[in-house]
Amino acid sequence: MASKPPARCCTIGVKHEGETIGQSIKVANKHDAYLATPPADKAHKGVGILLIPDVLGIWDNSRLIADQFAANGYLTLLIDVFNGDALSLNRSGDFNFMAWLTKGSDGNNPHTKEAVDPIVEDAIKALKEEYGAEKLGAVGYCFGAKYVVRHYKDGIKVGYVAHPSFVEEEELAAIEGPFSIAAAETDTIFPAEKRHKSEEILQKTGQPYQINLYSGVEHGFAVRGDPHKKATRYAKEQAFLQAVTWFDNYLL
Repeated sequence: MASKPPARCCTIGVKHEGETIGQSIKVANKHDAYLATPPADKAHKGVGILLIPDVLGIWDNSRLIADQFAANGYLTLLIDVFNGDALSLNRSGDFNFMAWLTKGSDGNNPHTKEAVDPIVEDAIKALKEEYGAEKLGAVGYCFGAKYVVRHYKDGIKVGYVAHPSFVEEEELAAIEGPFSIAAAETDTIFPAEKRHKSEEILQKTGQPYQINLYSGVEHGFAVRGDPHKKATRYAKEQAFLQAVTWFDNYLL
């Protein structure tokens, strides 16, 4: 495995402040989603970004990130890959994370690749057919990283992930386009040995790649980091700029 499975650290963090400006929509008439549309004078025509969130799904922080991509010219679709069963921030320590992943909160709503892949495929189809995205980039945070990696084959041209989890080595080896990673110095899910292994795999793909390591931060910093901490705020902002400049260079 190129990164380990999600764990409780995937729910710990800080809710960010700000007013969201996108709209709540349905994809394929069944999946909750959030669409952030760029200003007309800044929009990159024929280009879209699919944002696959961490286990907290569609909430204030992920909406604000989608809005930020839109402000930089990218039509952005944030998709609920949990079928209405995303987790809440700062869950208690006795929560059975793996049971939620394999069965869902009610025991009949799994969040396995067999359940998530079709949702991602529907979102890609919507971006292409309904919103005219001829060139598609994808962003994945934590849980979402796996599904960026898995869906190059379905039309993703350029990918960016932050503090990835659950990515298998063979999935990473199969990417078909440029791939960028933002990593935390302290991360039990994507520790140094996993970063180094990922680098070895990416070198062999022959695709452009980037791995940026941010000191003084932990797993989740790019979505849930505390902006009142100087090092965390800097890393979060730089990781976002990393994504935008990656797409500006390889997607446009």
